[in-house]
Amino acid sequence: MGFQIASEDHIKQGRVTDVYFERVAKALERRNINPTVSMEVRATALPGGWEWAVFAGLEEVLELVDGLPVYLESIDEGQVFYAGEPVLCLTGKYLDFGIYETSILGLICQASGIATNAARCRIAAGDRTLISFGARRMHPVLAPMIERNAFVGGFDGVAVVESALLIGEQPSGTMSHTLILCAQDEKVAFQAFDEAMPPEINRIALIDTFQDEKFGAIYAAEVLGDRLDGVRLDTPTSRRGVFEDILDEVRWELDIRGYENAKIFVSGGINEESILRYNPWADAYGVGTHISNSPVINFSMDIVEIDSKPSAKRGKKSGRKQLWECSSCKSRRQTLAGVNEVICKECGSEMEALSSGYYDRGKKLKLSRSPREIREKVLQSISGLEL
Repeated sequence: MGFQIASEDHIKQGRVTDVYFERVAKALERRNINPTVSMEVRATALPGGWEWAVFAGLEEVLELVDGLPVYLESIDEGQVFYAGEPVLCLTGKYLDFGIYETSILGLICQASGIATNAARCRIAAGDRTLISFGARRMHPVLAPMIERNAFVGGFDGVAVVESALLIGEQPSGTMSHTLILCAQDEKVAFQAFDEAMPPEINRIALIDTFQDEKFGAIYAAEVLGDRLDGVRLDTPTSRRGVFEDILDEVRWELDIRGYENAKIFVSGGINEESILRYNPWADAYGVGTHISNSPVINFSMDIVEIDSKPSAKRGKKSGRKQLWECSSCKSRRQTLAGVNEVICKECGSEMEALSSGYYDRGKKLKLSRSPREIREKVLQSISGLEL
């Protein structure tokens, strides 16, 4: 039977669509109805009490519409947006792209949720290292997408080899409990890892397989000496006592033995709340389920203009929109598309248009940006924001 996935060809053929879009197309074709429409994407509300979110998935949408006779305008991937703001708009003959609504929303709903969760962890962690460990919690076909958007959202690295190839980075990771269990001896495992790895790979010793973390850290330092770059504690939620106290003990024991530069890496059930608790001791985090299980952004895609005239269903504002941000006070405003200049009502400064053309009937209007460039956009966008 094979893997239960849709192929790229099937997605491009419009086969990943809700059946009612096929039925709508048949009904419109029967009456020869095919207006030029503008369909706008926005989220009326954000999940989890989020006040802001990060837009992601645009590169895949551009891949999907490539070859279609449509015009696509969008905010930049990596741009922060708020509930009710338009993030993307497609214009063309409805029958040329209507069946792709399901896939378009799927591409950006999940990607934006992951990127937002990653950005929130980034804010919580400050300048501490963040590595995505979330691929094992989702279908493997999604691993590159999950980790790409974790990286875009502000993570420093990803664990899966294929994901790292996609984003043009080196995969990140330490050692596993299986190494130590198979070796049946922590010293043998630490030494085997040290001998097998090239110099550029950090020696991060996993210290909670057989021992209490405090004594595991001391033992790792004795075995690896100056080659010890750090220690990893992997199961904070299963430990007895207060985990912060355990971290404090580990830090103390390493420091008094001259290992002040050895980092403490924490993984296992990590989220933004635990990051804030562990920050006084931790130097790096591996975040898994919290990232792969990110809530999706509930975008909707609605007609707002028909044959160049504003028109939308009830509850939706008609007309193609432009989103503006003040260059000084960062206040936001929406206008109809086509407005060339807007002055901020709050401070009188000139506002910047955030949405621009990305694709026009077979031609990309902007060069693709690398995941690292998009990541820099995210870091710029979230600067000064709070959780």
